[in-house]
Amino acid sequence: MAVKTSDFPARQRQFNEDIAAGAFKPCYLIYGDEAYLRLQNRDKIVKALGGSESSMNFNKYEGDGCNPLEIIDMAETMPFLSDKRVILVENSGFFKSGCPELAEYLKASAESTILIFVEKEVDKRKDIYKSLSKTGFEIECSTQDEDMLKRWVVSRFSNEGKKISPRAQAVLLDRVGTDMSNLTTEIEKLVCYAIDRNEITEEDIFAVCANYLTSRIFDMTDAISSQNQRRAIELYYDLLALKEPPAKILALITRQFNIMLQIKEMTDNRRDKGEMASAVKIAPFLVGKYQTWARNFSFEQLREALELCLANDEAVKTGKLDHVISVEMVIIKCTSIGKAV
Repeated sequence: MAVKTSDFPARQRQFNEDIAAGAFKPCYLIYGDEAYLRLQNRDKIVKALGGSESSMNFNKYEGDGCNPLEIIDMAETMPFLSDKRVILVENSGFFKSGCPELAEYLKASAESTILIFVEKEVDKRKDIYKSLSKTGFEIECSTQDEDMLKRWVVSRFSNEGKKISPRAQAVLLDRVGTDMSNLTTEIEKLVCYAIDRNEITEEDIFAVCANYLTSRIFDMTDAISSQNQRRAIELYYDLLALKEPPAKILALITRQFNIMLQIKEMTDNRRDKGEMASAVKIAPFLVGKYQTWARNFSFEQLREALELCLANDEAVKTGKLDHVISVEMVIIKCTSIGKAV
């Protein structure tokens, strides 16, 4: 499970209190890898300031092609029949690559304009970040830890008149992952599914929720066994985008190779599919899939793949190897069937 690395709760509380009190800063930076929180806070501040697409005093700039001089020019333009002009700048890359013009302007921006920047990535060493942090307000919307996500899940269900047990909460997070946008979608589905009941059960979750992690792990295993390195790497980064920790992904890849090795051995020993499924604790209908995957590897290659997974896991735990790179190494090595695995 992802680990929260910011003081998000305190910053979020301050953000909400300032909006409620109408105590607005001249500029805002909303950033971080949790898109759901970024967009929620963006919409909250824009709405509080009366910004809308139809307003003459609301301007929006988006993408890495934004012209900083054009933004500054608009910021210096007096609002029409209003106290404030609101300028929203999204995904500009200014806070990652830097922007000297805006860095200087934010030190003393027009009092009649409020600038809102929404970015995924930020380099805190850049002058533009330092300028905004001195005159404005910044909030990092990072991936939340398990406890906070569980409280949020309980709150979302409570708002719909539903309860969910601690065990069911854990099942939901394990099945869907930590991405709050995906969780929101699955919570909405569960509320509709259990419309005539006041409690969400584990059975409901298994019946309704998409298994984001398992489906991609299976697709990745398919790509690895067919030597499709590019596809396997793409799927790996899809999982990272879903906020799945590399350590968890490596553990699941290790499990896949372990099952393949056992299935290959049992197939050679002419065990029936029911016995195989019971031995490795998978559904009987999945045995054929694992047999297909296993046929693409020799016994030696499967054993060496397992040893590589375990060695990389140990290297990460001892600080000798980066988590993200450790999984990439496994994928690259295991999709090079022409070489020793």
